[in-house]
Amino acid sequence: MFTPRTVAVPASAVVPAARRRPRAAAFRGLIALAAATGLVIECVHGSVLVVLSFFTIWSNILIAVVLGLGAVRAWTRRPPLPALWTGGALLCISVVGLVFHLVLDNEASEFNQAAEIARLTGAKAVANQLLHTVTPIGAALDFLLLTAPGALRWHHAAQWLAAPGLYFAFALVRGALISPDAPTRYTYPFLDVTVHGYAGVLANAVVLGAAFFALGLAIVGLDRIRPAPRSPEYRISSERARGLK
Repeated sequence: MFTPRTVAVPASAVVPAARRRPRAAAFRGLIALAAATGLVIECVHGSVLVVLSFFTIWSNILIAVVLGLGAVRAWTRRPPLPALWTGGALLCISVVGLVFHLVLDNEASEFNQAAEIARLTGAKAVANQLLHTVTPIGAALDFLLLTAPGALRWHHAAQWLAAPGLYFAFALVRGALISPDAPTRYTYPFLDVTVHGYAGVLANAVVLGAAFFALGLAIVGLDRIRPAPRSPEYRISSERARGLK
C-alpha cells in the first residue's frame, strides 16, 4: 500500500514572522539606560545598602530589567514580556513619579521634602531627575505609543499589590532592626513609625495601597479602550498585501 511522504512545512510559511521593531527597541533601551544610570549614580554617591532600601530604587531596577528585556525582544523579533510584568513595572514607576512630584516635592504636602530636594546638585540632581521624572514619563510613553493594547486584565490590578505590600513589610522590618538614631531608619516620612506610630503608618499604607489599586485599575481600563499605536511595526504584512493586517 502506498503511503504518501510527509513534507515538513516551515512555520514561517504558515505564520508570518514577527517584525523587528527598531524604534521600540531603541526607546526602551534608552529608558532602561536612564534607569541604570540613575541607579549607578546613587550607589556611587551613597551607601549601597541605604540606596537599595528605597521603593524608587526597587521600581527603577524593575524598569531597567523589564524595558531592557523588552528592547532585546523587540530587536530580536521575539514576543513581548508577559503583560503582568510590563504593566506592573509601569504601575510601580508611575506611583514613584506621582508620589515624588505630588507628595515629596510639593510644599503644600504634609510629607514634603522640597527643601532637601532643592539642595541636590551635580550628579545627585541628575540621578534624582532620571529616577523620578525621566523613567516614569518614558514608561508611560512606551505603554501609550509602542505597546499593543488589550493584554492587561482586571485581576492584574490586585496582583500588582504584591510589590508595595512586600516593600511595606520590608520597610517596617528594616526600621525595627536599625538603630533609632540612624537618619535613614525610615526611607519615607509617611512610613516613620517614631512619628506616626504603627497605627498611623498602617493608615498611610492603606491609603497608598488604595491609590495603587485605583491606578492599576485605571491603567487596565485605559489599556482596554485605547487604540493600537499607528505604526508599521505592528503590521503583520506589508501595506500592499491583502488579508489580515
